[in-house]
Amino acid sequence: MLGRLRKSTGRFLNSLRTEPDAGRPHGSRNLFEAAAAYISACAEDDQDRMDETTTWVSPDALSFGVSELACRAVIALARERDETPRTVARDLLGLPAA
Repeated sequence: MLGRLRKSTGRFLNSLRTEPDAGRPHGSRNLFEAAAAYISACAEDDQDRMDETTTWVSPDALSFGVSELACRAVIALARERDETPRTVARDLLGLPAA
């Protein structure tokens, strides 16, 4: 049981590791850096940059980073609007009030 947990945790941690990038002096990208670049490329409809950022980290790591960025953005916007995160999230997605 403990061995399986250790193996599963190891795979998860490996998915969060970044891959080397020749364009950077120290050769790695942070998963949050990749998520921020990916989301800004999506917002600007820049397909080339979106494709590039998907190579910086593993798909699982990018997904985690994008989810974390979405959570932080909704929380910040909710505080700014003095609304609940649920209300803000539904409004951003164009869903009716719950």
